[in-house]
Amino acid sequence: MPGLNLRDQFERLADHPWLVGDPDEPGDKVVRRARWMTIVAIVLANAIGALVVVVFAVFALPKPALEGEAHVTLLNTVAAAVYVLVALPVGVVWGRHRLEGGEQGVRDWLESGREPDDDERFLVLRAPLRIMTVEVVLWGCAVVGFTLLNLQFSGLLALGVGTTVALGGLTTSAAAYLLCELAFRPVAARALAHHDVDRKGVPGVATRWLLAWAVGTGVPILGLLMVGIVALTSVQISEKVLAVTIIALCGIGLTFGAIVSVLAAYATVHPIRSIRRGLRSIREGDLDVEVGVWDSTEMGLLQAGFNDMVMGLQEREKVRDLFGRQVGEDVAQQALDDEIRLGGEVRAVTVMFVDLVGSTELAVEKDPEEVVELLNRFFAEVVEVVEGCGGWINKFEGDAALAIYGAPVPVDDDAGKALRAARVLHERLEENVGELTAAMGVARGEAVAGNIGAETRFEYTVIGDPVNEASRLTDLAKEYEGRVLASAEVVEAVEGDEADNWELGDEVTLRGRNEPTELAYPRGGGKRENAEDAA
Repeated sequence: MPGLNLRDQFERLADHPWLVGDPDEPGDKVVRRARWMTIVAIVLANAIGALVVVVFAVFALPKPALEGEAHVTLLNTVAAAVYVLVALPVGVVWGRHRLEGGEQGVRDWLESGREPDDDERFLVLRAPLRIMTVEVVLWGCAVVGFTLLNLQFSGLLALGVGTTVALGGLTTSAAAYLLCELAFRPVAARALAHHDVDRKGVPGVATRWLLAWAVGTGVPILGLLMVGIVALTSVQISEKVLAVTIIALCGIGLTFGAIVSVLAAYATVHPIRSIRRGLRSIREGDLDVEVGVWDSTEMGLLQAGFNDMVMGLQEREKVRDLFGRQVGEDVAQQALDDEIRLGGEVRAVTVMFVDLVGSTELAVEKDPEEVVELLNRFFAEVVEVVEGCGGWINKFEGDAALAIYGAPVPVDDDAGKALRAARVLHERLEENVGELTAAMGVARGEAVAGNIGAETRFEYTVIGDPVNEASRLTDLAKEYEGRVLASAEVVEAVEGDEADNWELGDEVTLRGRNEPTELAYPRGGGKRENAEDAA
């Protein structure tokens, strides 16, 4: 591509998933696609092997002097042409039958739309090896045939021709394995989409690169070895012939070595890049990601392992989200970060208690579904305001809620934030949930905060005098027009300017307490609704 260097082009090729296929593509189309790609792979591999034989036979193989050399050459050429015309279709048909035919062939489960069983998955993983086996058998027959054909003319010639055909067979077999591995990836992606299989006996990455080495390095070295053996015989090799031989072998090594190395690299890099894309999505916070599993080697195990990891992360995030909704995000994070243990610690906290007024009449007059809908709207406002002001909902108690400022994590100006939350919540409830009336009480002091219960069942909570005082203030606030009361101690502890929005009132002795509490309420909200009842 113009403007892209070789590395960029290769990365774009490796990132392109066209060889994997569309997961929504019908099974019969996947079969046809894999079939034609496999046929192309077999033909191309044999073409590469035949080219290696021709180049080696013509340019690199030193030949002994023979009578009727033209006749021998013509005989070998005709025999090679006939063998190719017969062996190539035989190889295609045989290879298709080994992959598609039979009760465990890929065609049966793909066209029926069912999931394959373990044996059928195992067949898919071993498909490239089966194709390579076909090529090894066919080219092995060619080695035997051409060796016997030339043995009548010269033992040295028979050895040379047989070795040449063997090198072509090695090249073809290796190329067929690598090409068919890529051709069968759409089928492998379907077979391994939801279930892995025991890969014992399935060639891995080492086999892939060993075959690439065989074509790129092994074949040329064997050729040079053969030339050296011939040089030790009575065959005369001139300097020109030796030079041409070396050039031809080097050309074979460079050309076909580069081809199979690119194929092996692509086959290895492609699944790695799919995993890299998945990891990038996870880093960006997207856990709804799944990579295809199509590789028959350890790379496939890595892809499947990545998906297992993502499923674990999704489950962990789901549990964490549910845990956070149940106990609050701060408590959930503390539980995840620290070792969970029973017990607590004394902390200075500000407590805000919120309770509905007339909830009993509400439950009698309205349908249960309507009551639940109103309560959900009510608690939604409570949660939003409390958390927006830096607090934490410790618990919901029927139609009431207990909010804490200062535990489980310290909060700057906890008193000021709690008072502001009470004021804002009162306004929000009047505006958004006018059908309901709620009273609020705010108190401050030392309390025990920690995990209370048993080893098998406990909760994080706050216990102490400020909780009781806030509850009593809430009960008393139901008698005031503003519906919001706080203790003067909370107002005195404010560090910012929130205290300017409050005014102090009378001292009262709350129910269940011995010491009087000086009241505070938002400005303009200190008038009692029924002075006679208060008296």
